[in-house]
Amino acid sequence: MSEQEIELQHGGERIIIHLYEHHAKYYETDQMGIIHHSNYVKWMEEARMNLMDQLGLSYKQMEEMEIISPVISISVNYISMVHFDDTIVIETHITKYNGVKMELEYVMYDKETGEKRATAKSSHCFLTRTGRPISLKRSYPELDTKFFEFK
Repeated sequence: MSEQEIELQHGGERIIIHLYEHHAKYYETDQMGIIHHSNYVKWMEEARMNLMDQLGLSYKQMEEMEIISPVISISVNYISMVHFDDTIVIETHITKYNGVKMELEYVMYDKETGEKRATAKSSHCFLTRTGRPISLKRSYPELDTKFFEFK
């Protein structure tokens, strides 16, 4: 297993998750020549989608089921700067899940040096397409089981 992978146990089955990588683009920099802070939130969203895809919980599939999962809260702790052309690896974990809400943690580090660049958290809820709260546990037990097992 490489350092860009993590291993999870899922019902006795071993699953290898490939960590999300983002190659920092020039247009993401600010006037000071470092990556603008707003881009980290975009990268978190990309990493969350990547994790969900690998867990068999594609966001596209959820939207086809008329389920959306908006952000409730988000926080980022910036530790060291990311520059143009750096490759950032983002380790993403589901830390809390109860069928109605989900929390994730992210650790972002430089692929080449291993230096930690940022840590972050995001909270999400589950809603119907019309904006009504939904319990996956009651309405979609097959999704609830997957989220619960990977928490």
